[in-house]
Amino acid sequence: MNKLFSALFFSLCVAAHGQLAVTVSAPKVTGQKAVVELNLKNGLTNQVESARAICILLDEQSKMVGQSTKWVIGQNKKVLEPNAEAKFNFVITSLQPLVSSNLTAKVMFSRVNLDNGKVVDIRQVVQVMPASSDNKSKP
Repeated sequence: MNKLFSALFFSLCVAAHGQLAVTVSAPKVTGQKAVVELNLKNGLTNQVESARAICILLDEQSKMVGQSTKWVIGQNKKVLEPNAEAKFNFVITSLQPLVSSNLTAKVMFSRVNLDNGKVVDIRQVVQVMPASSDNKSKP
């Protein structure tokens, strides 16, 4: 039992060591389009070959007003090397003009592939966080 606990503890420490950190900026709205900037930082020891994410745009009542799913790393874009950073802009289009100035973006990852062909457990490797108010760009 002790050996099992030690092995489990060690594997959790190794898994928590590196991560793909994603910072989500506030949506910038113009007419029927919203742009949500992602800042990605690879804290893993392997390069990230590809990563697929969905961005959902919510109004002040948490009602979905738009969504987009894209490969944010790989798939005709460069891989993300260890300790490297990259930016990706989600462009979300709505059928009606986006009139709310109080929109929020929720980003979730559906797949992350490393250079050795390994598909990682997203819950353990990807950390998505909103940009702090200090880091928001001025209009």
